[in-house]
Amino acid sequence: MTTSSLAITVSKISGDSANLLDRDFVEDRVAVEEPLEIRLGYGTPEGHTASSISVTMRTPGDDAELAVGFLFSESIIQSAGDVLNVEHSGPAAPDTGSHNIIRIDLAAHVDVDLDRLRRNFYTTSSCGVCGKSSLDALRIIGAKPLNPERGKFRKDVLIAMPGALRDRQRAFEQTGGLHAAAAFNSQGEILVVHEDVGRHNAVDKVIGSLLTRNLLPASDLGLLVSGRASFELMQKTLIAGIPLLAAVSAPSSLAVQLANEFNVSLVGFLRDATFNIYSAGERIT
Repeated sequence: MTTSSLAITVSKISGDSANLLDRDFVEDRVAVEEPLEIRLGYGTPEGHTASSISVTMRTPGDDAELAVGFLFSESIIQSAGDVLNVEHSGPAAPDTGSHNIIRIDLAAHVDVDLDRLRRNFYTTSSCGVCGKSSLDALRIIGAKPLNPERGKFRKDVLIAMPGALRDRQRAFEQTGGLHAAAAFNSQGEILVVHEDVGRHNAVDKVIGSLLTRNLLPASDLGLLVSGRASFELMQKTLIAGIPLLAAVSAPSSLAVQLANEFNVSLVGFLRDATFNIYSAGERIT
């Protein structure tokens, strides 16, 4: 059985202590962070093979959703039917009991282009690793602007979402050290929520959960993230067909550029009953 947090003993220093020797030793909990290697099993003209495609630092738990969501957001798979089997392998970690290798075997019809996947991580176009090449990579795989008529969200629904997400962050309550992502509908109902030490992992877990429930593309859902809105999170939002990304913190410049080009509504600084709209504000009613 895996665990998302571990108990440790810390020395607690009070601001009004006379000196550093005046301290209390208390039990605290910290978020677990361990590597997860994602291995891909797929067919080639020479037969079935397997390759390690990614290692990510994550919080154990919901690893299958994380791996499947990663494959979908990287456009390696297009539907849940592309996946034959997902299973852990390797020895269990002694402290947490988690298995840190996961293998996903794909159906025979799935064409795997590992070179394209590697190019997504290390762009080799003439401009090098830059914003232009990152946007070009999305155009190459056929990403299209989202329908402006899909996905309308009321102002009061958006304002209520950070509180609703916080109420569902069980591991954060224990550790104070985990990001969260949630998919929600226009009535403010949270359909799925996940936590992780990595923002991108939390989003991949949400996307993987939606995929296994046959809810992608999620053209009537919004995605809420507990931190900032980066290009990577906006990319995953777009690939999942989600028309709105809302963040409690700031967006990056490239996230704003991507949102405007592909007509994704981008909301930032969603907190204390206020927010900023950076793109496609017509979806906010």
